[in-house]
Amino acid sequence: MKAAFIERYGGPDVLRYGDLPDPVAASGEVVIDIHAASVNAADWKVRTGQYEPAKFPLILGRDFSGVAAIGSDVADLKLGDAVFGVCEAGQEGAYAEKIAVKAAIVAKKPEPLSHVNAAALALTGLTALSAVEDTLKLKPGETILIQGGAGGVAGFAIQLAKHIGAHVITTASAANRDYVRELGADEVIDYNAVDFTQAARNCDAVFDTVGGDVAQRSFAVLKPGGRAAFIASGAQAPKSPRDDVASLRPPVKRARRPLERIVELFEAGAIRVPQIKLYRLPDAADAHRLSESRHFRGKLVFQVR
Repeated sequence: MKAAFIERYGGPDVLRYGDLPDPVAASGEVVIDIHAASVNAADWKVRTGQYEPAKFPLILGRDFSGVAAIGSDVADLKLGDAVFGVCEAGQEGAYAEKIAVKAAIVAKKPEPLSHVNAAALALTGLTALSAVEDTLKLKPGETILIQGGAGGVAGFAIQLAKHIGAHVITTASAANRDYVRELGADEVIDYNAVDFTQAARNCDAVFDTVGGDVAQRSFAVLKPGGRAAFIASGAQAPKSPRDDVASLRPPVKRARRPLERIVELFEAGAIRVPQIKLYRLPDAADAHRLSESRHFRGKLVFQVR
């Protein structure tokens, strides 16, 4: 099969495109003929060696959409089923024509959702659902600040929070103001012009997708008893400087049910597909350069087939 992979850690130029052995399904696994795979910030962090030591060559990529090709001891999927999903934690491999994953962590893709769009919603959707519904337990009428609203995860979270019935504040550049408004944001803070800690006050919840100084300063906007969820500050949530608010790290579990929840939200019209920029696997280095810059809107997706 063709794949985009690395043989050592480094910058985008270490990405290679070529032939690697086809995967083989173990018991309970299914091989997926991948049609589309998305790019996530975790991918370039793996490429630069920020995660557990890798065994090379390493195919990057965590979420995908495609067609079930063959399985081993799999009863709930059949040959030719269109499916989408996210690799188990610690597994990479979606930048390829084929991948073997546990059948229990993929879901059937509805016909109206293209493979490209399903790949764009997979990990972003799992992450946003885990943060907003499961971790923050956002309720109707509450106010939430979502940091980095134009990104894939944050864009899904804006729509989900609005669907729940919350008042949604988000940070974005002036160029992305209209985009995040269309997603459902009630208030947009231009982070280049305004200090969000002065513009947002007494929030019930914060969902931070940016990390660094933004994460640390986010505690200031919470009301007593508030809670904040972080996905860009490492494996653990940052330590809160306040003892009257909660600092939380969403677990983002891989399972079929939350993927089916994404489908339900899409079919109900509560979630729309983000803006997408398409790449081919041979251009993986270019996709990584843009992803690492963080200066883009929506999702970057590989059209594999």
